[in-house]
Amino acid sequence: MSTDRRPDHRSDHQRGHRSARSSHSAGLRHVLTHLITPLLMCIGMGLAYLGAFANPAPHHLPVAVVGSGRSAQLLAQSINDKADGALEVRTVGDRSAAIDLLKHQEIFGAYVGNVRGAKGDSGGARTAEGSGAQGASRGVRTPGGADSAGSSTGRLRVGGEAGPARPPQPAPELVVATAGSDTSATVVQKVFTPIAAQQGAPLKVTDVVPTAEDDPTGQGIFFLLVAISIGSYASVAVIGGAGAVLPLRLRAALALGTSFVVGLIGTAFAGPVFHLVDHGLVGLAGMAWLYSAGILLIGTGLHTFLRRWTTLGVMALFVMLNFTSSGGIFRPEMQNGFFAALHSFWNGAGFVEGTRSHVYFGDYGLSGHVWTLVWWLVAGLATVGAAALAERRRRTAEAEAVANAAAVAAAAVRATVPEPAPAPLAGRSGGTAGARSGDGRAAVAAAERGVEEEMEEVVGV
Repeated sequence: MSTDRRPDHRSDHQRGHRSARSSHSAGLRHVLTHLITPLLMCIGMGLAYLGAFANPAPHHLPVAVVGSGRSAQLLAQSINDKADGALEVRTVGDRSAAIDLLKHQEIFGAYVGNVRGAKGDSGGARTAEGSGAQGASRGVRTPGGADSAGSSTGRLRVGGEAGPARPPQPAPELVVATAGSDTSATVVQKVFTPIAAQQGAPLKVTDVVPTAEDDPTGQGIFFLLVAISIGSYASVAVIGGAGAVLPLRLRAALALGTSFVVGLIGTAFAGPVFHLVDHGLVGLAGMAWLYSAGILLIGTGLHTFLRRWTTLGVMALFVMLNFTSSGGIFRPEMQNGFFAALHSFWNGAGFVEGTRSHVYFGDYGLSGHVWTLVWWLVAGLATVGAAALAERRRRTAEAEAVANAAAVAAAAVRATVPEPAPAPLAGRSGGTAGARSGDGRAAVAAAERGVEEEMEEVVGV
């Protein structure tokens, strides 16, 4: 007896062990499949952020040399030749014209070699005299050895020819607009500091469009973009997941309402909380709503098609490609061609540049940036419309599948259940009729299982 039972115990143990291993294997495959998403996020974030920010360098960064004489033209040509495509140097007739170009963001620095007779700075401009002080404030190394009194005898002229000592000249001046881009202004200062040193005088830097006092680098707008973006695309996961049972029109309404709240939160951060901007909050709130609504509508529509890959898709659109091309840290002139091209039409760039234009540059160019945000909102509405058509077709296919399965089940029942037998023969044929009735119930159950399988195939489970 005992010898007969041992194989049974071993067999039961082996079957249990195989069942456990099968269960573990299935669970491991499930986990590994879901790990694909965070790994793809890691790869995408690394490629995007390191590709955009790891090695910034100017590419055709527009600057100007103030002056209409031959010396100004020679200096501009010399800088262009040495820059080898990094800069685009033009000459501007006077200082006021250069300031207008700065306020229109057509240039990012203007070098005034001799400012005698120039008009005074506009109100509110920040001026830093002395290459050491300005270099320390921006982390720029300035060449030493320059004679601050301007009395050296071996001084170089603009054209590079040695000449006799001249009377002291006004300090060379670099005019910038840090509200447009602090990093671009720093790069321009690095270019013109050694040129000023050749004239034996420290470089005076004048900021004609300074940033808000509580946002000295001007990058607070970029981090405001980050906060609004995270609030928007995180809400997509909630509306698409928890709200999947709701009609699409209701999900779209939730997206628009959520974007309004996210925009108000961003405006509060920019104004009364952190004082990133000191005026124009109403316009900023409108752009924040447009920006957030575009993200939420696009994400809500994409969820119908991408399902569990929606988070990855939204992050690729509104984090990986969006933050890196926004111009919040480096302007497109400081990036490679790919991100510079995205800057011209991506929604993050529209928000950052629109906010800068509205707050600091007198709304110059604002309409173009607002239209960028509007077109992204239109793209969101179109995505929701495409999702509505797809869900309508899916519901139609599901209804047809249910109707077909019900028809198959009804036909199976009619084929297996016989007509009622005459009363005298009922006793003798009871067993056969019962068997046929049992067969009919089995057929109905099989048909119901077919309905479920067909439904799952249509839905995509």
